[in-house]
Amino acid sequence: MEHVRTRFAPSPTGYMHVGNLRTALYTWLQARYEGGTFILRIEDTDQGRLVEGATDVIYDTLRATGLIWDEGPDIGGPVGPYVQSQRMGMFKQYAEQLVKEGKAYYCFCTEERLNQLHEQQAAAGEVSHYDGLCRNLTAAEVAEKLAAGTPYVIRQKIPAGQVAAFDDLVYGHIEVSTDELDDQILIKTDGMPTYNFANVVDDHLMGITHVIRGSEYLSSTPKYNLLYEAFGWDKPVYIHCPPVMKDAHAKLSKRNGDASYQDLVAKGYLPAAVMNYLLLLGWAPEGEQEIFSLEEMVKIWNPSRISKSPAIFDTLKLRAINAAYIRALPPEEFRRLADPFIDRAVHRDIDRDLLCANLQPRCEVLEDIPPQLDFFDAVLPITPDLYQNKKQKTTPESAKEALAALLPVLEALPDWNRDAIFEACKAKAEELGKKNGWLLFPLGIALSGKGRTPGGGTDLAAMLGREETLARVRAALAAL
Repeated sequence: MEHVRTRFAPSPTGYMHVGNLRTALYTWLQARYEGGTFILRIEDTDQGRLVEGATDVIYDTLRATGLIWDEGPDIGGPVGPYVQSQRMGMFKQYAEQLVKEGKAYYCFCTEERLNQLHEQQAAAGEVSHYDGLCRNLTAAEVAEKLAAGTPYVIRQKIPAGQVAAFDDLVYGHIEVSTDELDDQILIKTDGMPTYNFANVVDDHLMGITHVIRGSEYLSSTPKYNLLYEAFGWDKPVYIHCPPVMKDAHAKLSKRNGDASYQDLVAKGYLPAAVMNYLLLLGWAPEGEQEIFSLEEMVKIWNPSRISKSPAIFDTLKLRAINAAYIRALPPEEFRRLADPFIDRAVHRDIDRDLLCANLQPRCEVLEDIPPQLDFFDAVLPITPDLYQNKKQKTTPESAKEALAALLPVLEALPDWNRDAIFEACKAKAEELGKKNGWLLFPLGIALSGKGRTPGGGTDLAAMLGREETLARVRAALAAL
């Protein structure tokens, strides 16, 4: 059985788009499931689109998500270099080999001629394509133009009247007439390879056995295969993934500022939850389980379960998965992750361990935290209707009675901690013949000015401290 080698080959053009990261995940899973090799290759030939620091973003994202590579630019390997711009010298010889064998040709057409040709084709309602003018130049004509230093590109000579067929693990058997394929450029006038040509040569030289990429490359695959055949090279297994859509009509895209991995982490999504969600974005497990660690993903991976249909990026589903991961965190880890978000909203000393114990079951994403804490730094205005609660059987009038009964109890409390506050309140409720909620619900409102808070009245009192609690209860009473 052949040794499986897969590659993730991003362009360093900015942040890591979620569709790109999903491709990286599937590529990594394919290698790990087969006990193979996962390669990172940086495709930086499109110099106009390069972004400073973007290569580091790729490294940092893959490391943070656990997608560790076996060969790559920073660690090397047997088939380097792993940065495409450092491989530039090797491509032209392959194109010239095809020219010698009659499978490619020099094209001397000027940009002006090509522009005119494409304008005429557009006017006639034809698909833009090269008309093959230079395909049939004689050897003497070619030699003369080369000797004169006439600029040229090298084009692939697509055979006429044939069927280019291939099998894709997701989309099945695909056939295309070669008459519909353009004689694509392999080497540009500056001697540099085109993306498509460099891709095929690099994949062959790096021994790539499985190519996993977006379905937008399906239409280019017949041309890739004709190159493999022209060289007599083994073709890889193709796995094309459906696009990730914003909704039924629009693709997620960097240009529209749609979700990047960096944005999601900044909002407080956990890396493991993002990866879990991306696994399910266009791929279905066999059973009902939806929460998987990377190790579990490797065990259940099966590329034939990738869907052909576009995958809609569903924020609600992502939030639900993230919530499951947040609930499962050890308390000290949740505290570490929550602290920066608490810092945005709270600028006073409070019992953060108690706060986090209340926040952990009450947030799906860490950015849910700051809006819940606005009352710590500033007393919010309280409208009497906030005290109205059917379940607790409270009204503004009963709230006034409850707070008036509570105030002396709190003033006299020797120990100020959550348990002591709760026991004193509970004892007072029993003495009045009321349920705990009748007393504690108004306390929570008086301390926060909100109907929903991270913790009940006794927890809020413990977090705010004696002086602040007493001041707020007195102010609330005066307002009723």
